[in-house]
Amino acid sequence: MKLHRSRTVIIGIVTFAVTLAGLGISLVWGMGARPPVLGMPAHEFSLPDLSGRVQSLSQYRGKIVLLNFWATWCKPCTTEMPAMQAAYERLRDHDFAVLAINELEDTQKVAEHIRDHGHTFPVLLDQDNRVANLYGVFGLPVSVFIDEAGTIQEYVKGGLLTGQKIQETVSRIKNRAERRAVVRG
Repeated sequence: MKLHRSRTVIIGIVTFAVTLAGLGISLVWGMGARPPVLGMPAHEFSLPDLSGRVQSLSQYRGKIVLLNFWATWCKPCTTEMPAMQAAYERLRDHDFAVLAINELEDTQKVAEHIRDHGHTFPVLLDQDNRVANLYGVFGLPVSVFIDEAGTIQEYVKGGLLTGQKIQETVSRIKNRAERRAVVRG
């Protein structure tokens, strides 16, 4: 009887430990949350950029923000980046920002890629996948458009962003904000 009880306790402890280990791994490597719901506040985060300076989403309040989750090995990610660069150059003086969030890659590799392709928008490093998990990123690329008030307005999974798609989305977000201002005013 004592032997049976000891085995049961040991099996219980091992099962508990394996479950905790699996949970820890899934929080780092797996999808930690569902994709955000449109109309809900964007999750706040802080990440280092390629220079090591920490940037927060809240720094961009008052601007429409395109969060783009990407990796250097992801062909669709690198294919859509020229459209993001063009939109950034055209709209950055009109309350628009691009934050390209690289997932899990070495800083030097990411910096070399960005330099080689001539991108000038801010690139943030999500080296523990924490922010990607927060935004429900599973598969790349994923783009999240956030309005000036910090509200999720669009979630684009896997589709390539084009200059036209970015422009249409930004215009739609600005039009919604103007309509809300008229209703309040």
